[in-house]
Amino acid sequence: MTKPRSRDAGDEGGGEIEMSVLAYLQRHPQAADTLRGIVNWWLPRQRYEISCQRIEHVLGRLVTEGLLHRDELPDGEVLYALNKHKKPPQPN
Repeated sequence: MTKPRSRDAGDEGGGEIEMSVLAYLQRHPQAADTLRGIVNWWLPRQRYEISCQRIEHVLGRLVTEGLLHRDELPDGEVLYALNKHKKPPQPN
């Protein structure tokens, strides 16, 4: 029987770090690095990729709802802007 891993008060955010490290290693199974390398390269890259995916999902939803419009630029990048024909909901 394996002992469940405990999270103590000094492990705030440890679960997120653990998931980021493991996700990086799943994408790059041959990777190996020092603590400094992991902090400087693996974690920021994982956060950026995850953040970009989340942001892209939200932008797509806002386009679907008609609050934003998207224009594809000649280089393939996508430009998002407020749809001036539809007023966004007011924050509470």
